[in-house]
Amino acid sequence: MENPVRYNTITASPVGLRSLFSPIKMIKNLWEHRDLISQITKREIAGRYKGSYLGILWSVVNPLLLLIIFTFVFSVIFRAKWGISVSESKVEFALTLFCGMVVFNLFSECLNRAPGLILANPNYVKKTILPLEILPVSLILSSFIHMLISLVILLIGVLIFMGVIHWTIIYLPFIIISFLPLTLGLTWFLSSLGVFIRDIGYAVGFFTNALLFLTPIFYPISAVPESVREFMKLNPLSVIIECNRRILMWGKPPDWPWLGVVCLFSLAVMLLGYGFFVKSKRAFADVV
Repeated sequence: MENPVRYNTITASPVGLRSLFSPIKMIKNLWEHRDLISQITKREIAGRYKGSYLGILWSVVNPLLLLIIFTFVFSVIFRAKWGISVSESKVEFALTLFCGMVVFNLFSECLNRAPGLILANPNYVKKTILPLEILPVSLILSSFIHMLISLVILLIGVLIFMGVIHWTIIYLPFIIISFLPLTLGLTWFLSSLGVFIRDIGYAVGFFTNALLFLTPIFYPISAVPESVREFMKLNPLSVIIECNRRILMWGKPPDWPWLGVVCLFSLAVMLLGYGFFVKSKRAFADVV
């Protein structure tokens, strides 16, 4: 008796564990559908602010308003300091805070939207032959474009108020490479899991709210007691945000050993998330 062969419902080709978790196959698959990814990303960006008066300007207004509120609370009421310079101003505090928020906002937005991503697009599941794994990619890209807008605002602020853009900005691509794969892998995993477990969205919302304060966004990691400081570095966002501040605000190179660990972890999460999504998407039509 011949062994049964499993097929992918989208491509009608044999699916094995090796192909599921193959980085080459993943890259090839996404590259082949790059035009679809581009179209869905553009539609995502256009649809987000459809009907609003300010349009894409909300991607500038929202983080600036939050920045003003957080800066007032932590620098005026709690009188928090980064302790990097003696004459640290509220503007410098705000820019340092914004540097962490830029990273966290992309991460939290993608994770919070991931559990409902497939459920919000039932036509793609039942009525069209579409590689569903490109939907999380389009979500990441649209959020990344908004992150770039925030980064431009940050750099303009640094140039105006601090008078210099540090040469260490050349390390920014390394920060992005260590950050986006982690977010993409978790988005693949959560968007797939959200199809089968509808309550996962509530759990993710609680997790990201808790992570906002458990990650050194409003305070430097040096302010954390030494007994738990290394433990906090197990949070990849802590390393990424600290490295982002080092290169953009303080003109220092990244913490290469920790950044290397985070990069390897991120790539592993991306491959596992992709494999989990591709394996489970064959059951989406039965549930959605």
